[in-house]
Amino acid sequence: MLVIRAARMSDLDALMDMARQAGSGMTTLKPDPEMLGQRLATAEASFAQTIAPDARDYMFVLEHTLDKRIAGVCAIKGAVGLTEPFYNYRIGTLVHCSRELDVFTRMETLYLSNDLTGSTELCSLFLLPQYRAGFNGKWLSKSRFLFIAQFQQLFTEKIIAEMRGYQDDNGVSPFYEGLGRHFFKMDFNHVDGLTAIGKKSFIAELMPRQPLYVDYLPQSAIDVIGHVHTSTQPARRLLEQEGMHYEGYVDIFDAGPVLQGRVSELRAVRDSVLATTVVADGVPEHQESEHMLVSNTRLDDFRMILTRAVAGATRIALTAQELAQLHCEAGDEVRTLTLITRKSAHG
Repeated sequence: MLVIRAARMSDLDALMDMARQAGSGMTTLKPDPEMLGQRLATAEASFAQTIAPDARDYMFVLEHTLDKRIAGVCAIKGAVGLTEPFYNYRIGTLVHCSRELDVFTRMETLYLSNDLTGSTELCSLFLLPQYRAGFNGKWLSKSRFLFIAQFQQLFTEKIIAEMRGYQDDNGVSPFYEGLGRHFFKMDFNHVDGLTAIGKKSFIAELMPRQPLYVDYLPQSAIDVIGHVHTSTQPARRLLEQEGMHYEGYVDIFDAGPVLQGRVSELRAVRDSVLATTVVADGVPEHQESEHMLVSNTRLDDFRMILTRAVAGATRIALTAQELAQLHCEAGDEVRTLTLITRKSAHG
């Protein structure tokens, strides 16, 4: 069986192996033992509530319970940009008009922005290739929304997710080659690595502050603005199903889209249900049951499983093994959410 649980320091070696497989472009998951060790220490302090909510970094791992192997990771940062700058490009429009010449032009521009400072961020989603089957990817991604639904008071109203930008088959970012390289004079992976360890001051020092005209960029760079890496397309669709959307902000290095949402409008906040657990009696599952995310309600020992149950019910039957996975007993309160978004609710 698989369970999603709060990450801890003992997961460092497994996360290092995972980070090596993640490749370039995942700024928040780099194979740096010092950085990952600090993140795990922060995660432990976050679940223990020994640091302020806006400094928290809730990391979760997907664990195979038989051999304790870590299959995936995801995270939620309480707020970004409060201790170090958080930059994005905002896509804007400038209009040039001459009545005398009868010329009217609209030009897309890129503005260097700190507009998203203070937002809660979803990040660090990665699932090992051998576990990319069934519902594992959906479950891992959507687990964060159920956590937010349970502990809404810990997060800001605005929630964001930076999507990995487009790269070609050789790992080259056309946007970076068309723009960033002219200012940074270094390879994309080097720049990405510096930002991962918090060395972001060079961005402000080297990037132009005035708006950049998109039309001045090579066509190869223009074509990928707001587009995700091929392997990131499923992750983007999952986030959009949960209530997030693209509003014209992109990453300054690879132009990957930044998805935004309001916590109060997330599907998990709107549709998740608190239910009381009962021990399953071996009766065949209800014909109307469907795949459900089920979590306990403990911040200090958060755990989540995927099972089948009747959507919206205030009582949920779980096996003894499932209760043990959740560190729950019969009669405890859990939070549930359907895995699959209902089409009737979203057109």
